[in-house]
Amino acid sequence: VMQVVSYGIGTNSTAMIIEMWRRGEPIDVITAADTGGERPETYAYLKLFNEWCISKGLPEIVVVKATYQGEIETLEQNCLRMKSLPSVAFGFKTCSQKYKIAPQDKFYNNYLPAKDEWSAGRVITKCVGFDAGEPQRAKPFEDAKFINRYPLIEWDMDRDGCVASILSEGLPLPGKSSCFYCPNSRPHEINALPDELKDRAIAIERAADRAMVVGLGRTWRWEDLIRSDRDQIKMFPELDNEMPCGCYDG
Repeated sequence: VMQVVSYGIGTNSTAMIIEMWRRGEPIDVITAADTGGERPETYAYLKLFNEWCISKGLPEIVVVKATYQGEIETLEQNCLRMKSLPSVAFGFKTCSQKYKIAPQDKFYNNYLPAKDEWSAGRVITKCVGFDAGEPQRAKPFEDAKFINRYPLIEWDMDRDGCVASILSEGLPLPGKSSCFYCPNSRPHEINALPDELKDRAIAIERAADRAMVVGLGRTWRWEDLIRSDRDQIKMFPELDNEMPCGCYDG
């Protein structure tokens, strides 16, 4: 039976793959969906962890993307084209369905080994990285093509266990995996973005029809937050002085 992994480039799914390798569990395919707007550190971690997988004899991570009219279209491009914001700004969760789940399903629908499995009447086991601290997310699912499996819950591994697993392998933690313009971002995460990404987020916000919400923050605009932060920095020009102090040790 074919066993595949849906890799979210976050702590849980990273630990799941590590533990599957340690426990000798077969992994036939690893897919990761790229919305086109992941954070820079997420792209860097994907590259790092892909190299780790290859070094352990695991499959190379297959990166898949959503399409529109036969061409790759990022969520950012879709928002600009539709003059809208990510669906989560309006209380919906179709972002994940359209830009994470659907591209991976499309990959398997065109993947010959998967089609061979289905032709033989077998379903593919899809491993999903929900940990033991979030059992409510692990909905039983099975259709003619896939059955979901939640290894971390089977092994009673919670978030702390996932962190320990990654660190014990000598790998850094992946950090938060989400689009840089995700409406669920916290103010400190927004202010920490590079200027280029802040400007791209503002462009999405400005172009959108905001009849139902004020901005990417739902009841407030990212642009106002970013402008306020930039204005505060201008009040303290000495912060631009890069000369280290006497206790600098870097």
